[in-house]
Amino acid sequence: MDVLKNFINLFIDVWDKGISGVNISEIIIALLIFLFFLFLRGVFSKFVIKRLENYVSKTTNNFDNSLVFSMEGPAKFLPIVLGFFVSTSYLTIETQAANFIETINRSLITILIFWTFHQIIGPLSVVIKSVGDLLSRDLINWIIKAVKVLIFILGIAAVLELWGIKIGPIIAGLGLFGVAVALGAQDLFKNLISGILVLVERRFKVGDWIFVDGVIEGTVENIGFRSTVVRRFDKSLATIPNFQFAENAVINNSLTTNRRINWVIGLEYRTTSDQLTKIKNEIEDYINSSDLFVKSGDTFLSVKIEQFAASSIDIRLICFTKTKHYLEWMKIKDVLAITIKSIVEKNKASFAFPSTSIYVEKN
Repeated sequence: MDVLKNFINLFIDVWDKGISGVNISEIIIALLIFLFFLFLRGVFSKFVIKRLENYVSKTTNNFDNSLVFSMEGPAKFLPIVLGFFVSTSYLTIETQAANFIETINRSLITILIFWTFHQIIGPLSVVIKSVGDLLSRDLINWIIKAVKVLIFILGIAAVLELWGIKIGPIIAGLGLFGVAVALGAQDLFKNLISGILVLVERRFKVGDWIFVDGVIEGTVENIGFRSTVVRRFDKSLATIPNFQFAENAVINNSLTTNRRINWVIGLEYRTTSDQLTKIKNEIEDYINSSDLFVKSGDTFLSVKIEQFAASSIDIRLICFTKTKHYLEWMKIKDVLAITIKSIVEKNKASFAFPSTSIYVEKN
């Protein structure tokens, strides 16, 4: 009986002292409290968050969609933070252990705050994009990425400070390291600054057809921190350093209002003055009457004799099409070429071609 009594006393003593002086009953209750908050998290996720997601998915407002989906992570993390705080508050623990638990609670709350800030940037960007005429969408996306990285770094710094890790010396060390890197990575920073200038000045955006003489021609697919990705017309993908767009003239063909046709029509020297006049007038009348071209009163139109060339009488044709799309422009050029040939043939004239006259002297 004494052995059994001693065992019971020892069991009660161990139960009371528990782990690090914390009563095992308190530990069990704290675990049950934490599990209860985990249960609430599951219920909240299944019945509240999912219903909100289903509701906003049916609306036409992009802001509420982005807000609900962005805040899903922090919302699910909140019950964990509350559960840990409430469960540890129930425990009777020593000062040293209490300080450790408090640091964990502060760290979890700090993570929750910065995570919320990080996620809310997305919905705010939707509002900025919808009302922001001063900034391009690409620049807004660039700024959003930079702000998210900054919030992430600040969050890590705040947590490290809570655990007694001083970030001042780390920042100073990184500063010296940054100077060394900057000296060896001047091209990187030059490209970064050039990329910012491209976005601020709105030289082009994703989807634009650009031409940089001697560098690239194609459609912009992505504008990054260091480089821009351009899809060439042979479907190959080119990555161009951003400084190329800052140091060279960029022609943005997507901003073209109308496409120009600039041709020289060479007629034979046997063409009479009446034929030349009729051909010029009929070409000009066709352009003015066609819905494919901008009328002479709205923009520049010229069908004039330019010069007497070596083998031809040259007529300079300058006109503008209503379309700015390349393929449609090519089709209009095809129609115009056939029409001009018909006009020349109808007036019984002929196109000139380079020729050389040879005179043979007879003895």
